[in-house]
Amino acid sequence: MASTAVKLIDIAVNFTDGMFKGIYHGKQCHVADIPAVLARAWAAGVDRVIVTGGSLNESREALEIAETDGRLFCTVGVHPTRCGEFEESGDPEGHFQELLALAKEGIEKGKVVAVGECGLDYDRIHFCPADVQKKYFEKQFELAEAVKLPMFLHMRAAGEDFCEIMARNVYRFPGGVTHSFTDSAEDRDRLLSFEKMFIGVNGCSLKTNENLDVLRGIPVERLMIETDSPYCDIRNTHAGSQYVKSVWPSKKKEKYEPDSMVKGRNEPCLVRQVLEVVAGCKGIADIEGLSKTLYNNTCRLFFPQDLDASADAQLESGTTAQDS
Repeated sequence: MASTAVKLIDIAVNFTDGMFKGIYHGKQCHVADIPAVLARAWAAGVDRVIVTGGSLNESREALEIAETDGRLFCTVGVHPTRCGEFEESGDPEGHFQELLALAKEGIEKGKVVAVGECGLDYDRIHFCPADVQKKYFEKQFELAEAVKLPMFLHMRAAGEDFCEIMARNVYRFPGGVTHSFTDSAEDRDRLLSFEKMFIGVNGCSLKTNENLDVLRGIPVERLMIETDSPYCDIRNTHAGSQYVKSVWPSKKKEKYEPDSMVKGRNEPCLVRQVLEVVAGCKGIADIEGLSKTLYNNTCRLFFPQDLDASADAQLESGTTAQDS
């Protein structure tokens, strides 16, 4: 178990996924257990969770889930691999207007904090062609502009096109985070050239020594952490695992117990492990100071009303946790 001395925000949790309903490969293996998952997260020092929306229907469900706890928030948007839903609806503009109405509803409820997950994914064009992805990535800047929210972004093997579209639309939104970053140092630097851009990392960002080298080049004041659970856990075979200190008991899904994690299913409590890898990789001894910097980064983008004056001054002056 982890100490609660740190305060963390997990910016990416897929609570709409069947695994959190106890369903694996179409088979019911245990009861739905989001409350038990959240209890572990709160005990680990997680302060808030952002539930990811990746389609219109998923965004509706994400909002419903977010309404069950004051510490849950969500996004509204369409993932690049699902952008076909705009045209499959038979009325792309009508589909967009439904997204807009949902975003406005969620903002009024104090729950929707970003537009997304949106972007480009050229590793999975078999799900949605690149031209369709680009068209509706660009369209979602219109959504961000209309509701004045930051963007929760996805970029996979598409750095050049992604940044070209970003550059055209950078004036339309107040900031963004490119989450689950796994691309090259060159793509990292492209993203960092946008002043309002943060980069989010999780277990998938920490698999190889090359990944860790890329992470070392991300300034801590431009970084956020996440689990992207139930996916992207840190495994023993990953280069980043050498820095992991916190562990939780787990059992196979067939032997489910609410007080244990499900083996192989990532959870928000494990965002603590991502923090540990970032600290170890960057040689930062003050893990509490690092967690505060990352927390303030996240508040600055998603919860600006909660960023107190001293934290804001700290960020402005650059007196954050630094690499040793």
